[in-house]
Amino acid sequence: MTDLLDDLDPTYGVLIGGTWRAGGAGVADVQDPADLSVVAQVSDGDVADAVAAVDAADAAFEGWRRTPPRERSEILMRAFHLMRDDADRIAELIVAENGKSLADARSEVVYAAEFFRWFAEEAVREPGSHYAESPAGGTRTIVTSRPVGVAALVTPWNFPAAMATRKLAPALAAGCTTVLKPAMETPLTALAIARILERAGVPAGVVNAVPSSDAAGVVSTWLGDARVRKISFTGSTRVGSLLLKQAADRVVNSSMELGGNAAFVVTDDADLDAAVAGAMVAKFRNGGQACTAANRFYVHVGVAEEFVARFGAAVEKLAVGPAKEGSDIGPLISAQAVEGLTKLVDDAVAGGARVAHRAETPSSDGFFYPPTVLVDVPADAALLDEELFGPVAPIVTWEDDDEVVRLVNAPDVGLAAYVYSTDLQRALRLGEAFEAGMVGVNRGAISDPSAPFGGMKQSGLGREGAREGLDEFRETQYLSLAWH
Repeated sequence: MTDLLDDLDPTYGVLIGGTWRAGGAGVADVQDPADLSVVAQVSDGDVADAVAAVDAADAAFEGWRRTPPRERSEILMRAFHLMRDDADRIAELIVAENGKSLADARSEVVYAAEFFRWFAEEAVREPGSHYAESPAGGTRTIVTSRPVGVAALVTPWNFPAAMATRKLAPALAAGCTTVLKPAMETPLTALAIARILERAGVPAGVVNAVPSSDAAGVVSTWLGDARVRKISFTGSTRVGSLLLKQAADRVVNSSMELGGNAAFVVTDDADLDAAVAGAMVAKFRNGGQACTAANRFYVHVGVAEEFVARFGAAVEKLAVGPAKEGSDIGPLISAQAVEGLTKLVDDAVAGGARVAHRAETPSSDGFFYPPTVLVDVPADAALLDEELFGPVAPIVTWEDDDEVVRLVNAPDVGLAAYVYSTDLQRALRLGEAFEAGMVGVNRGAISDPSAPFGGMKQSGLGREGAREGLDEFRETQYLSLAWH
């Protein structure tokens, strides 16, 4: 295992009130999905740890909310520099527990660190306004905001650094204290980030972490605790819906970044070189294991043959294997992920789809699936309706703009979409017609700390990043003053 954690023993990986301790449920193995080796053993927290974490966060809240914004900002900026300085070792840690390529891991660290810098800059820009006189007269209004309170943050395994910083940074900038539950597949990166925040000067109790294999028990405990006023969750729509039902019992302020089924649209006037380059990023970043990953490819019938040939040639050149061997594509996260993707592709082929291009996979014990391009995909294929979370690109052809809009908007989720066209007005018309919270226009990467990340329909509630991401952790208050 990398020595990033330095003197921290991950078997004492529950962080509560500034103290690292063992988990109440013992330890759990962290496995490298590339070769199935055990990377480390980490604390397995339990419900008692979850309660203790809230105790610590609640005790620290008043002091942290009253910490001057400039001081909070400087702590976050120190965290940014510490993370960038240790970027190589953090990337190695991500590779070890997540399996993604080293290039993808390095890109994630840079992206993740930027949330600390962005929200360090936003922390000092406290919102507020003063209205000289109300329309009816007799009063003046002062509008201000305050941190929502103790925030429960629940992060997934696919971007273990970025999903943690995207939640921690705005919460801390707003003045909230936090309890963090990282995914048990990739807890080590989250613990490293908690360590960085400690070294940056975050006071004891402001950031607490409870890695746990009992995710339902820990998160339900937090949602049932009157001191927890906020939940921010990234994960599947199914789990998010369950958490929202629990949050409704106490009307907990909720942010949900849920599932996607992103469409990638190529028009007949698209620059095909640019479209192929964008498709490679949108589809294969992190092996397709991203909520923003292109899931369905809608290519105009007039350019479909040429696009598939170029795209397929690029896919066949992808090097698949462990990151230590310099691969472009690493493993999926688990055997269940491989089995599920295999079934979807097999069912599509049985229904008439054809494997047009496929990369080679290594002879390995790891959870590898070959990057695959499918053509002649039937309209009722299940893989068009489900989030694939893997390196498979199904191609569907279309002829009319209205038709492709209907196809793009058919699912009940709407997180991201992509459109390629040299006619910018056409691209914008299509993009604005798509029921998606984020649309990449002639680009295959859309995530940015300065932009509001989030979706429409069943892809979630709220936004992360940008000014909107900070507002998710604040409550608006106004004071009405009698004025004569």
